[in-house]
Order: sequence, then C-alpha cells, then structure tokens
Amino acid sequence: MKLTINKSEIKGTVNAPPSKSYTHRAIAIAAMSKKTTVHNPLISEDTKATIRASEAFGATVESRNDSLLICGFDGKLKIPDNVLDVANSGTTLRIMTAISSLVDGATVLTGDASIRTRPNTPLLNALNDLGAVTFSTRNNGMAPIVVRGKMKGGKVKIDGSISSQFISALLIACPFAENETTIMIKGELKSRPYVNITIGMLKDAGATIISDEKENSFTVPPNQEYDMKSFNVPGDFSSASYMMAAGALCGDVTIKNLYPSEQGDSALVEILEKMGAQISWDRKKGEVKVNKSELCGIKVDVGKTPDLVPTLAVLGAVSTGQMVIENAGHVRFKETDRLHAMTVELKKMGVDITEEKDRLIIKGGDIKGAKVHGWDDHRIVMALAVAGMVAGTTTIDTIESVGISYPGFFEDLRKSGAVIDLPEK
Repeated sequence: MKLTINKSEIKGTVNAPPSKSYTHRAIAIAAMSKKTTVHNPLISEDTKATIRASEAFGATVESRNDSLLICGFDGKLKIPDNVLDVANSGTTLRIMTAISSLVDGATVLTGDASIRTRPNTPLLNALNDLGAVTFSTRNNGMAPIVVRGKMKGGKVKIDGSISSQFISALLIACPFAENETTIMIKGELKSRPYVNITIGMLKDAGATIISDEKENSFTVPPNQEYDMKSFNVPGDFSSASYMMAAGALCGDVTIKNLYPSEQGDSALVEILEKMGAQISWDRKKGEVKVNKSELCGIKVDVGKTPDLVPTLAVLGAVSTGQMVIENAGHVRFKETDRLHAMTVELKKMGVDITEEKDRLIIKGGDIKGAKVHGWDDHRIVMALAVAGMVAGTTTIDTIESVGISYPGFFEDLRKSGAVIDLPEK
C-alpha cells in the first residue's frame, strides 16, 4: 500500500508502543517456563510469529485484555507438526533455530523473501559445534534451515560482528543443554544492549548466566529450568525514535511509557541533545518531551544502536552541517541493507548523502518531497514518513510493513496533527 504525507506541524501526547525486543524474548522464555503472564506485550506481525512458533513446540498462548497467559512446555519440547514459518521476523528465526536444537527430532524453519536473504552461518556453526546438526537447505547459511537435536553444550566461538541475535538465541537455549556451555565472542559484539536485555530477562526467569567481559565470553551452567511467573514489557525506544524525531523537526511531542531499561536506543535522547534539540526525559514518569529545534549534524557511532540508523539519517538530512553515522556495517544485514536503502531514498529527496562500507556521510540542507520506496522495511518507512513531514508531499509505498513493530504509527502521527492522505492499494 501507498500513503502520502505532507508538510506538517504536530503537537500532542502519544504512548510508546511496547518493546518488540522484550516481547519476543518474553514469549520465548515463557514458552520454556511453566506458566507466565506477559503484561503489555506488543502484538505485531513479528511477535505473532514468535507466538506461532512457541505453540508449535507445545506451548499454549491465550490473550487476556492487555496480557498474554502462556502455559509453557517447561523445557520439554515437542517436534513441530509442520514447517515453522517466521514470516519477516529475524528475531524469531534466530531464537527458534536455537530452541529447535533442544528437540529430539528435526525442525524446518523458513520465512518470507527477505528472511531467506539474511545470514545465519555463525549461529548454525555454533549449534553444530555444540552437538546439534544444522544446515541451510541452499548451503548459503540462509533459510530454509533444518535443525536436528539434541544440542549437548560445550565450548564454542562465534562472530559477534553480524548480529547479537545469534548470541541471544544461544543464551536462551543453552541453559537446557546437558553440559556446561561457554560462548566465546570473536571480534566486537555489535548491538550488545540487546544481549544485556536477554541476560536480564533470563536472570528474572531464574537462569544463571556468567558474563566475563574481560574474556568477552558467557558461561552457562547445564540442566537449568525457567520459572518466569510474570513479566511487564516496557515501552520501545526504537519505535519511539520516530516520534522523537518528528517532535524535534515538526512540533512539540510528549511520548509516554519510556522508562529506563537496557534498551540501547534510549541513547537517542542524548544524541538529540547533542544535536541541539530541546528534549527532556523524566525517568520517573517515563515521559520524553521534545520541541521543534534547530539541529546541527554530529558524528554518531551506531555499533550498539543499529536500529536508530534510518532515524539518524533523516535527522542529518535536515540539520545544518555534516552528520556522520559510523560503525554501521552490521546495519546491512537487517530486513534490508538499510545503509543503501536510506542513501537511495534520501537522494530522491535531494539530500547530499554518501554511502561508504560502514558509514553514511550526510550534508544537511533543503529536502524536497518525492515518491520514495519503503523497501518493505518498517524502519525505512517510518523514517521516510518523518522526512516527508519536513519536505512536504512525499508518497511512500510498502507502508503495511509498519505492522511489524509499530502498527499504530500512522494513527499516532495523524492524532498529533500530521497531514496524511488515505492509503492507496
């Protein structure tokens, strides 16, 4: 579907949607527990994929008002009756690939066209080293993937430079191995805050994970059990980044349900401050307030915050001076190559942007409305919508992809005063 967004001034209060990252992990950990209530979950296309996969392994998931009641399989997984289709969810694919290694049988996992282009070789190699049998049907490390258990545990080295989801997936599965597991990280562990989220939630579920930052490793004792009775999902800073950017560029916005957590993308508050934005974060109230401001480009390292790249690219495009987004090579392995996608689309809007191997260089200035492609990527679509509010008359396609993480995004913009034409099929 297509949508046209026009130059807009906005004002209002919105609630940040629940965190997609926390919701995925909460569902998976609850499925491996006994009985859990997950409060305030994000129900989106991605998290529905994790629910379906959990049910395929034997969990039951029941919606109750603003919560999910999950009766887990308590570590005793059944062999799925059918192929697991994770749709567009990379998090689901990686976590469920690792969980599949605990099944005494074979599991096949696949997804949509985008998922079938995303790399998984480090995870597959690690699971093989730990005693499972895993392979890509096309011998390229990409889905469809076949996994045969059981994974036994042991010592393994894994590349941390592509996706932290590989490490999170191992950390969720390895407590159920029959032998102690040591996971050693090769190179820089990108997106480490997401691993910290995983470890914190596993500890809440009663698991023991021993982190050694000096050795860049994690040790997981064997034969553990999860017992996560309840979990409250916090608001999502990744999704809130678009409303923060919209406020800084187009008006006055208050975003609620943003409390301190392990989310690395909360760094956007400090980044916007450095760029000159009038922004404040009341951590006790969980409120971020941001006002329209004159922004100046800065240099930002996104090694820990890859999901902010589309937002930062738009902020740089309408700031004075030069914006450099660096240490961003791992952003090429998301739903799409986001460095390339943002370069292509912002150039259509007249932006002076240069794409390099692991960074973007953006010279801020005037930005004009255009017809742009959303790349079937929720973060590209939402970032371009913010750009359109500054540029005027901008038509974006594949807007349905926002259902992956922020189904109410366009409605929140409209309620705040954004001038949006009705979607076209």
